[in-house]
Amino acid sequence: MNPVVNIAAYKFVSLEDLSSLRRHLKETCDRLELHGSILLSEEGINLFVAGERGRVDELLSTLRSMSSFSDLEVKESFNDFNPFTRMLVRIKREIIAFGVEEVDPRRYTSRRVPPQELKTWLDEGRPLTLLDTRNDYEVKLGTFRNALAIGVDEFRDFPSAVARLPEDLKKQPVVTFCTGGIRCEKAAPYLELAGFENVYQLDGGILKYFEQCGGAHYEGDCFVFDHRVAVDPQLRETDARMCFACQAPLTREECISERYQPGVSCPYCHHLLEQRMAMMLEQRNAALRAAATPLPGSIPYENYRPIRVGERHEGMSVIDFLDSRKTIHSREAWLGMIAEGRILLRGEPVGAEVRLRAGQRLQSLDPACTEPDVCAGVTVIHEDDSIVVLNKPGCLPMHPCGRFNRNTLQYLLRQAFHPLKIRPAHRLDANTSGVVICSRTRKVAAALQPQFERGEVEKIYLCRVRGHPKDDEFVSEAAISREPTQAGARVLDENGLPSSTAFRVIRRAVDGTSLIEARPKTGRTNQIRIHLWAGGFPILGDPLYLEGGRIGDRSTLTPEDAPMCLHAHEIRFQHPETLEATRFQGVVPEWADG
Repeated sequence: MNPVVNIAAYKFVSLEDLSSLRRHLKETCDRLELHGSILLSEEGINLFVAGERGRVDELLSTLRSMSSFSDLEVKESFNDFNPFTRMLVRIKREIIAFGVEEVDPRRYTSRRVPPQELKTWLDEGRPLTLLDTRNDYEVKLGTFRNALAIGVDEFRDFPSAVARLPEDLKKQPVVTFCTGGIRCEKAAPYLELAGFENVYQLDGGILKYFEQCGGAHYEGDCFVFDHRVAVDPQLRETDARMCFACQAPLTREECISERYQPGVSCPYCHHLLEQRMAMMLEQRNAALRAAATPLPGSIPYENYRPIRVGERHEGMSVIDFLDSRKTIHSREAWLGMIAEGRILLRGEPVGAEVRLRAGQRLQSLDPACTEPDVCAGVTVIHEDDSIVVLNKPGCLPMHPCGRFNRNTLQYLLRQAFHPLKIRPAHRLDANTSGVVICSRTRKVAAALQPQFERGEVEKIYLCRVRGHPKDDEFVSEAAISREPTQAGARVLDENGLPSSTAFRVIRRAVDGTSLIEARPKTGRTNQIRIHLWAGGFPILGDPLYLEGGRIGDRSTLTPEDAPMCLHAHEIRFQHPETLEATRFQGVVPEWADG
């Protein structure tokens, strides 16, 4: 494979009809499939272009055929990929922004010192000041030994930086230098305007010095304005990198810093990222508090609850189907709702004895619905371009179900994140607290949710139970019923769904309770609660799975109840965007801390 040729060139010369010249050069570069940038202004041209040898040579022939660029000098380097991603040809006020009208390289430039001559001066130890006119972020990657950095963030600040230089420097020989020489075309004459008496500029800059003299008297690398980031004295690409967020060049040491996150932040902007993240999280959490104040389900509204008819309900009457669902409503209550015209099929009231078909959808109308109170203290603990990580309180259903529609996590997220449609990637029981992972987009959901379905996500729960298990570690693999029984509870069933949970005792307390870590290997409804309950260790505060193997008559707690001591403490998965192993922890509740 032919190496890619990188050329850098500039020339200060008066140009006219810039629009036509721009169009001609853009068409030429596009035809030759060259990438890079060309800046044009009334004061001249500045270009950085890369491509195959023959195509670059054709561009140079085109330029040198014009009288303005017949003697255009070019610096070359080589690498095995194109460091630019596109071709830009732009018209600017200046080809190197400076903003001082008195400085015009077309009329006057300071004396030039060739690279070999400067090396001789440095070899001899001649007294002089090497003045680095580049930006601070460039200087940190490398500069001449004992050089004085002008100390600017951008070249426009050069005049104000000169005013801070020592007065006695005006009597000494000063040699200015930059990457390719173009900045010195303005920097050196400005020094003379400011009263400096013996000023030179390094002809061709650092790159020409590297080409002719190698790395003599130079320490480090030279920053270049393309995807290579930096080159060494042999004009080879180095392993320096650039921060995606703040564009700061990074040294080898900075690239292995804990504060460097590729594509996110680096040691220079990490604190700014933390500030932005903190501000964004506070704004999200303020929006969630606003969405829950007052609780949206506490304001009466007309609520249509969908009820889907499954295959096993094929041919059942409306009343038999509704009664079979084992909800809080009795058969008599359902009959009353049917008589009031509050059970709808295709938007119209339906009779009790109408036969149903699988796939049909009934609606239950509550004309003045109010919902039970919930704990709405959900908080965002992390957000990036792909996912949102929440800490869910107990006593908050995740999705509309039963008596809950607006007083749910899903409804609060819809209000707080509008117009984004945040999608929880997994479920927690209404009474279970802890960490929940959500997708910001449908595309992310398609990459994240299958990890849960394939059992690739590791979930760690904290539980406080009644009793002291005999073993420090144990596993339950009891199958769980496919269908709910009374109050929506599921129970052990040897013909049910295979289930597996690993447990580890963290602490046995003197009050007769134990703190246990649970790691479910499968994801059955109420799995951890059932396995502990069936083993004789019911979870404290569980309203459904009670001591002595009893089942309660309700499934959802109220904010006034003691919490159910089951907490989704930690979750580990592959980030859908970065593909890196990722882990998050929820806020540890008081009952588990201590």
